[in-house]
Amino acid sequence: MTSTEYWFAGSTEEFTPPQLVEQAKAAEAAGFDALGVSDHFAPWFPGGQGSQAWVTLAAIGAATSLPLATGVTPVIHHYHPGVVAQAFAALASLYPGRVTLGVGSGESVNESPLGLDWPGVPEQQARFDAGLEAINRLWAGETVTMDGGWFALKEAKLWTLPPNPPRMIVSAFGPKAARIAAERGQGLWTLGDPEQAPAVIDAYKAACSDLGKEPGTIVLQSGISWAATQEEVQRGARKWKPTQLPELYTEDISGQADMQQLADRQMTDEEFAHEGFIASADLDEHVERIREIEAIGADAICLQLIGSADPMGTIEAYGRTVLPTLCG
Repeated sequence: MTSTEYWFAGSTEEFTPPQLVEQAKAAEAAGFDALGVSDHFAPWFPGGQGSQAWVTLAAIGAATSLPLATGVTPVIHHYHPGVVAQAFAALASLYPGRVTLGVGSGESVNESPLGLDWPGVPEQQARFDAGLEAINRLWAGETVTMDGGWFALKEAKLWTLPPNPPRMIVSAFGPKAARIAAERGQGLWTLGDPEQAPAVIDAYKAACSDLGKEPGTIVLQSGISWAATQEEVQRGARKWKPTQLPELYTEDISGQADMQQLADRQMTDEEFAHEGFIASADLDEHVERIREIEAIGADAICLQLIGSADPMGTIEAYGRTVLPTLCG
């Protein structure tokens, strides 16, 4: 019997809010342990979606009973940290004990459409760290005056606080961000890449040790897609290939067509399906790949539904076969 939790995440980049609510309801019925949504202003690909994640998450909370999370909310420009703190305090008041704020430093596709000149990595990390400091201080009930460089607070406080603040789990892809996760959050969130994730987890645990803290929840993420044939799966999911390019998380690349062309040059559809996210018509492959992620050391595996081939069928297949096999 596994102790790993299996979370479901809907994709705001591909599905509308009503679709995301229906997917979450189906995921709860299928046996997932928690529900979430991605948090992007714009999609990774042409012709996608871009709805507001917090509004959608509130609707999901009303329609379901499981824990809730964003995976992940960008905190370096288009969301003022004070507004993030207030919004998630409200969600925690509505759904006590159910809310996790997943946070990350964003990508150009999130921030550039709202007017940011995309900063280099050191500036991204400095902005991120200051933003998380502000959120934590506001959740702690402080009255905060702070010049964060890219934002400011002047005698700001949250006038409505839940009995207990939300949990914050921090996204990281390298050692510096892993240290921010150790200092500011209650866990680490990273992609479930068997080649890259172990080093990030080690850096996070080392930073926790340096700070005299116990490591928090380790969340590893992958996309999932299933359909009756492999051709259908790959055709429906191939647009998600840009998510596998490290440079799109750090460099100023925000055009959907540019991202897709760059991804197409660097990997085939087959490589993406079997080595990137889990996009397979073979449910045994889903189980095997998820067990590989679990072996890295995940406390929770966040499985984000991607692809247009058969979204609801994917959830049903997980409830019928994948989750019972993993948990059996």
